[in-house]
Amino acid sequence: MSVSHLSDFLRPLVLSGPSGVGKSTLLKRLFAEFPDKFGFSVSHTTRSPRPGEQDGVQYHFVTREKFLDLLQENAFIEHAEFSGNFYGTSFQTVKEVHERGRRCILDIEAQGVRQIKATDLNPIYCFISPPSLTVLRERLRGRGTETEASIQKRLATALKEIQFAKEPNVHDLIIVNDDLDRAYQLFKRIALGENVVGDTLPPLDD
Repeated sequence: MSVSHLSDFLRPLVLSGPSGVGKSTLLKRLFAEFPDKFGFSVSHTTRSPRPGEQDGVQYHFVTREKFLDLLQENAFIEHAEFSGNFYGTSFQTVKEVHERGRRCILDIEAQGVRQIKATDLNPIYCFISPPSLTVLRERLRGRGTETEASIQKRLATALKEIQFAKEPNVHDLIIVNDDLDRAYQLFKRIALGENVVGDTLPPLDD
């Protein structure tokens, strides 16, 4: 991708990948190392706050009516419904991060990636892939928070996301999280706006 270092850094970075692949770990590490360079887009949601969650930090917690009003106003870059609750990324939250002179990073599901491509946001798309479905299955089991049925559902979703990622021109860069330190070094260079060559998606037929 032949864009300058500076303009590349100013473009939002859309991060996607299956649940359990390590996106949150990579993001936490990046924000800890560069506390003043990046900003995270805080999504809107209609679900209730969990213990310890604060409005405007983890999410903007809104009523279903308010969310639908914003939807009517075309306020969202992307939105989706999961388990009866709406989630959405607003243009305003991305703008606010940009106005602070930081690069905005969006953690988005595959469904959201499709929607963003229909906007004029013009981000860099980065996909985080597991080295294999076997490894992803082990990571999900290792959390100790998933039932076997939930794990199977997440693996089925992961397979669809990876198949989507294999389509031409969907993502600008791919990182295979086979080694966390290696994956982070590559992710950090991408986030800082360097022109780097990403990984190739591994065959995931196991």
